[in-house]
Amino acid sequence: MGTKKVPEEELMWKKTVQLHRKIAPEFIATIEERYDILRSIQHVEPVGRRALAAILDKGERVVRAQVDFLKNAGLVDVSSMGMTITREGQLMLKDLSEYIKVLHGLTVLEDELSEKLGLKQVIIIPGDSETDTTVRRELGRAAASVLAQYLIKDDMIVAVSGGTIMANVAESIHFTQPTVTVVPARGGLGEKVENQANTIAAAMANKLGGKYRMIHVPEGVSEEMVGAMLANNSNILTVADMIKRADVLIHGIGQAREMAVRRGFDEEFVSKLISSGAVGEALGHYCTLEGKNIYITSSVGLHLDDLADIGVVVAVAGGQKKAEAIVAVTSAGGEDVLITDESAAKAIQSII
Repeated sequence: MGTKKVPEEELMWKKTVQLHRKIAPEFIATIEERYDILRSIQHVEPVGRRALAAILDKGERVVRAQVDFLKNAGLVDVSSMGMTITREGQLMLKDLSEYIKVLHGLTVLEDELSEKLGLKQVIIIPGDSETDTTVRRELGRAAASVLAQYLIKDDMIVAVSGGTIMANVAESIHFTQPTVTVVPARGGLGEKVENQANTIAAAMANKLGGKYRMIHVPEGVSEEMVGAMLANNSNILTVADMIKRADVLIHGIGQAREMAVRRGFDEEFVSKLISSGAVGEALGHYCTLEGKNIYITSSVGLHLDDLADIGVVVAVAGGQKKAEAIVAVTSAGGEDVLITDESAAKAIQSII
């Protein structure tokens, strides 16, 4: 095999980072601090200094000094409504994001994980989404950006699963595609209404200016009941067919125990599931670290073995505690793109 060619721009970034490490390491700390401030303002703007200090868990005096610098540099506007990012600030934040990724060795890690997990692309967001809500929002923003890259034709179908991260994806959409139809990837899971797949599909469609279809079939009903519903309800049958024909699927990944408990399984069954080796869950499939399916909940919608027929499959999950779950689900096959955070990525690296 030949040596992978490194883009000239990436080499430039690496050289710049190495120079900063050697001659001005304190400069790097300042850059990271200002990057965190800009990123946090972007997600909650307009925001006051006190609220921003609470989000960043920093003293108001420290935040004020950095915000004053960013304001004088033309990167932040300050008004009676609060702080907002300027157009120049948005462009700077994009460049800083690339700098931070190189600084943390994440561009190299992205290539390593994509190769070892057999994925077309891995996108790593700096930070830890378990402890930083800004990183969680960044995961949603990255997924929305990937979605924009693939919604290139009229009348495309997007399937989306439920969960907090998927809600963040819908929230982060700032482009339109009026001909798109968004559908839930599977039947409902008993969780907060705002995190259910039907709700997220509707929110995503509204942001895109497109259409949505819902599917009101609970998860966990018997195969016989699912069959009866499909036979007696033409609407469910139509939506089920649309789900199978999705051009893009965006789904989350959960820990096996946590998802089993959320689905209301009794402790005896949960213990049996975990003792069988299940560590990850996606689309109702409980998988071992090696990608073997241990158990599948019955529902209308997509299963992991349907993913080969989906145009592009994007998995989104972060946090160190989800590392094994991510390896399990991606090992089961079908995903094209993984969007995760630095904490999870480094934990995955130690597993595979």
